[in-house]
Amino acid sequence: MSIFDKINEDIKKAMIAKEKDKLEALRAVKAAFLIAKTESANSELTEDKEILIVQKLVKQRRDAAEIYKQQNRQDLYEPEVFQADIISKYLPKQMSEEEISIVVNKTIKELNATSMKDMGKVMGIVNKKLAGKADGKTISEIVKQSLN
Repeated sequence: MSIFDKINEDIKKAMIAKEKDKLEALRAVKAAFLIAKTESANSELTEDKEILIVQKLVKQRRDAAEIYKQQNRQDLYEPEVFQADIISKYLPKQMSEEEISIVVNKTIKELNATSMKDMGKVMGIVNKKLAGKADGKTISEIVKQSLN
C-alpha cells in the first residue's frame, strides 16, 4: 500500500473519529501529493517521490515551529509540532547517527574523498542512498566530521 493510500485511509478514520487537528495535517499531505501528481506528465507518484514530499512537509513544520518557539508563540508552536509528528509517521524508520556514519565512511572510501572539496560528491551519493531514512542536516554534519 502506497503512502498516498495510507493517507486516504487515515483521513477517513480521522473524519469518523472527529480528530480535527490530525485531519488538517493529513489533508495537507494529500494536497501536496495531488499537486505533485498534476505537475508531472506521469500521473503516478513513485514511493521515492512520496517520501520526499512527506520529508519536505515535516521539515517545513519543524522549521516553522522553531521560529514560533523563538518568538514565544506557544499557540502557533504546538499545532506545528503536532502536525510534524503526525506527518513523520509516514516516513520510513529513521537511521541512527552510527548507521549514517557507516554509510558515509563507506561512500568516502568508494570515492577516495579526502577533503572538504569532495563534500558535494559525497553528499549527493549519500543523500540518494539514504533518501527518507535520514535528515539532510544530520547527514551533512556527519560528512563534515568524516572529511575533516
